[in-house]
Amino acid sequence: MGSKALNKFLTENLNDLKSKGLYNVINSLEGANGAIIKIAGRELINLSSNNYLGLATHPRMMEAAIKATKEFGVGAGAVRTINGTLKIHDELEKRIAEFKHTEAAIAFQSGFNCNAGAIQAVMNKNDGILSDELNHASIIDGCRLSGAKIIRYKHNDMEDLRAKAKEARESGLYNKLMVITDGVFSMDGDVVNLPGLVKVAEEFDLITYVDDAHGSGVMGMGAGTVKHFGLSDKIDFQIGTLSKAIGVVGGYVAGSQDLIDWLKVRARPFLFSTSLTPSAAAACIEAINIMTESTELVDKVWENGRYLKENLKRLGFNIGHSETPITPCIIGDEKLTQEFSKKLIEEGVYAKSIVFPTVPLGTGRVRNMPTAAHTKEMLDNAIAIYEKVGRELGVI
Repeated sequence: MGSKALNKFLTENLNDLKSKGLYNVINSLEGANGAIIKIAGRELINLSSNNYLGLATHPRMMEAAIKATKEFGVGAGAVRTINGTLKIHDELEKRIAEFKHTEAAIAFQSGFNCNAGAIQAVMNKNDGILSDELNHASIIDGCRLSGAKIIRYKHNDMEDLRAKAKEARESGLYNKLMVITDGVFSMDGDVVNLPGLVKVAEEFDLITYVDDAHGSGVMGMGAGTVKHFGLSDKIDFQIGTLSKAIGVVGGYVAGSQDLIDWLKVRARPFLFSTSLTPSAAAACIEAINIMTESTELVDKVWENGRYLKENLKRLGFNIGHSETPITPCIIGDEKLTQEFSKKLIEEGVYAKSIVFPTVPLGTGRVRNMPTAAHTKEMLDNAIAIYEKVGRELGVI
């Protein structure tokens, strides 16, 4: 059926991915995404979720979502600029700005949409963007959409950033220059050298843009990487997601009032997609309330992260140089990585393989994310399974 050319393309390329160990099988969960999940009738210890604080199933969050649904309905009914801005959206944006210590904030339908919309709203073909070589795919796509010249600098290398910023500034080719980085790099768990980046930015008048999707709710007592370094007044764009530590869905940009006013009239995903659902907005507000009332959940995710790292390193696994609870087990070979993940799942630990193009070829890994909802008993069971599978496959 359909185009022969398309069928040929799909068959050949899918078979190629499968032969190289690069094809990803998607599993369906038979319930909530918590510390323990159920797939195909089996309960598994879940180490693949970005639900860092366990908030996706928090009773207060669910109550807030239900209440908002009853008051505002299941959908906003329109884009934000027509009549899809509900009172609860305004409340969410005000709460985010307070949380991030900025003048204002704007909420998007996803973190990906933030980068797709915010970068191109400010940068264009007459500008240049200095981008860390390990930045998230959504940042790369956002840069491409802007039409600006993309200048990649070595990962977290401030000397290379400075050299390329100097060259770009002295070339006279660009009206504006921006430097973009992740706050926490999701595949390795390392943290940006933000003080060094800010120093370079001030020297060469660079617009500063930090995507803190994996830092918000984890770094800076929950307020993020920028707050962790005490540099809230030095960063022009603070990007975050509402789907990881916050536990819901959506994203945001926090910054000056002028910046947010501009994005509300120029960011295309904001202009042309229906608003966040009322239930999502309400749950996000409640998540911020929970995080600001106590650091208990943030403290717990760090405690669990340290425990898992120490034990996997003790067993001989290569866990890289993570500075956060994110704990990669770097295997290298893609096929072996896929087999390692498959065996873990068979034994009762859900830890998915991460291979090219998410990470460079030859650096396949299983990415582990202990959350605040994991108990020591769960982690001990997972560690024992890691040891068993690691020895069977010769990984340790």
